[in-house]
Amino acid sequence: MRDDGSVDGHQSRRRFLAATGTAVTVGLAGCAATLASDGDFDVGMTATAFTPPTVTIEVGDTVVWKNTSSRGHTVTAYEAVLPEGAAFFASGGYDDEQTARDAYSNSLGGLINSNETYSYTFDVPGEYKYLCIPHEQAGMVGTVVVEA
Repeated sequence: MRDDGSVDGHQSRRRFLAATGTAVTVGLAGCAATLASDGDFDVGMTATAFTPPTVTIEVGDTVVWKNTSSRGHTVTAYEAVLPEGAAFFASGGYDDEQTARDAYSNSLGGLINSNETYSYTFDVPGEYKYLCIPHEQAGMVGTVVVEA
């Protein structure tokens, strides 16, 4: 055993790897935060996630989604759980969830391509759950919380 408590340098290597791993994790966390907060959008779209997955705003505020990936995405409200009195919203401007799903299935309707944006203004308080049609099964869902 050495004076520093290591055996043949094993303890020192562990400390080095732990410190390096922490530095890399902190560095990557900063990159993820930058992705979703460069100022021209509120929610980014990665390969299979909305980033951040939940945003909180006030009544009358507009949320801007930006496709920050190379894959196409949609923003489509879960119609069945909209707050009472709230209007349905979807990229492509569809009137209801089934029409949005059908349009995407038939002709990629509502698709937001890389670097494109979609925005919606929320006028009714409550919790709005939404999804990306092509990536819903991969867990690409999000929530907008609108406070009065």
